[in-house]
Amino acid sequence: MTNQLSFDLAVNVSLGADDFFVSTANQDAYSMVTGSIEWPSGKLVLVGSSGAGKSHLARVWQGLSGAFLVSAADLQNEETVPPTTTALIIEDMDELSQDAEEIVFHFHNRLAQSSGRLLMTARQAPSRWPILLPDLASRMQATTIVRMSDPDDRLLSAILTKLFADRQLSPAPEIISMLVARIERSFGAAADVVAALDSAALAEGREINRPLVRDVLDKLADRAR
Repeated sequence: MTNQLSFDLAVNVSLGADDFFVSTANQDAYSMVTGSIEWPSGKLVLVGSSGAGKSHLARVWQGLSGAFLVSAADLQNEETVPPTTTALIIEDMDELSQDAEEIVFHFHNRLAQSSGRLLMTARQAPSRWPILLPDLASRMQATTIVRMSDPDDRLLSAILTKLFADRQLSPAPEIISMLVARIERSFGAAADVVAALDSAALAEGREINRPLVRDVLDKLADRAR
């Protein structure tokens, strides 16, 4: 069969509170972010692997608190965040540049003085962040950590279903079960296989069925070797 043209279209990822699926893998993080539990010193770090749902949960909190959200890589100066901000989210703190360390230090102190709240996301705990400014490093390492674990079966099924839905795809339940049984137990693996299935289905003009899943999983396994 002649391959059809396919295009890399932006995926419309749903990040609302109703789209966040809670399981034992993320229950603690969800409770800390959305519940009535006070954060010690008003700050919290969500730690988890890539695609673990950290950004999604941060946006859930943004909807609840009206927090200002910024990526660590986008912190250029103190004007990046409005001076009236009392709730701040900084994503990917383990990618903070040395030039931005003093900026975050000032944000941290300003929020502490105003009884504000600071939510951060990262793949690693603050003790492993490459922060050189001693005062900032000590404050970050004193932050409460809540971990988001790799998914269990229920969560992985929900993630796969959501990833397909974000691409306006709705494969049969047996396809979800087949993938849960065969892919790595990680959010990244789920995202990779859904993207690969979507791309293959478009390029080859095929439905997302068992034969296509087998073909795609075999190709992904070959690449990993």
